[in-house]
Amino acid sequence: MEARKVSAANGWLWIKQGAWLFKKSPILWMTLTIIAVSGLIGITTLPKVGDTLGTLLFPVLYAGFMLGCRSLEYDEELDLSHLFAGFKSNTLALLTLGGINLAAQLAILGVVSMAGGAALVDLLMSGQSVTESAILEQAVAEAGIAPLLGLLLLSVLLLGMQFAPMLIMFDKLSPFAALHVSFKGCLRNIIPLSIYGFVMMLFAIMATLPMLLGWLVLLPIMIASMYAAYRDLFPLPTEVAPPAASETVAPQ
Repeated sequence: MEARKVSAANGWLWIKQGAWLFKKSPILWMTLTIIAVSGLIGITTLPKVGDTLGTLLFPVLYAGFMLGCRSLEYDEELDLSHLFAGFKSNTLALLTLGGINLAAQLAILGVVSMAGGAALVDLLMSGQSVTESAILEQAVAEAGIAPLLGLLLLSVLLLGMQFAPMLIMFDKLSPFAALHVSFKGCLRNIIPLSIYGFVMMLFAIMATLPMLLGWLVLLPIMIASMYAAYRDLFPLPTEVAPPAASETVAPQ
């Protein structure tokens, strides 16, 4: 598989399409998002195994939301069962993707540590909040270029993970193939993705101001817009002539 290249303006159109999917069932969208986020937070607070379980399960839960988006696209109902739909199809591959993500994160921390950021990694892994800014500043200063190296490697991982759950769920790719295809697709469309990210960052600032309440709307739109981006970059096999982004998920 190979992602098609789209114009820069498609980054904004994905957001519009995400909002369109959200408006088809707003109350249920917010309900599902609250349940999912609360569940993940609850899992990550478990002693010793919380963070590991959260990372493993995230692709499974995310895939369920993507199935909900596809149902809405075809004028079907979004319901609570979509929250657990990832546990009914391609579960092993999605869990494997979560495992690869976890291993990659640990490997990145190892590289940062070996590159001179051991103190910074220890501080991050301690799980304790840094009350004295001087401690964090000293750790960063001692790290040299290690944080930049870690940020670069993390960016590569994020590009690979961006569409990997959808490629596994809908296109039946293996976890490693999905990561590869997602990474190449993101690189090929880095401009629309950058525009998408910049606009979403502005919306995130606005959503945070009213006591974080704006996230009840923004987070579902972010999830749905990622489905719109996937559908735009990776058209269905039956789409001989891929439609424009404005026609892929929602009408103008």
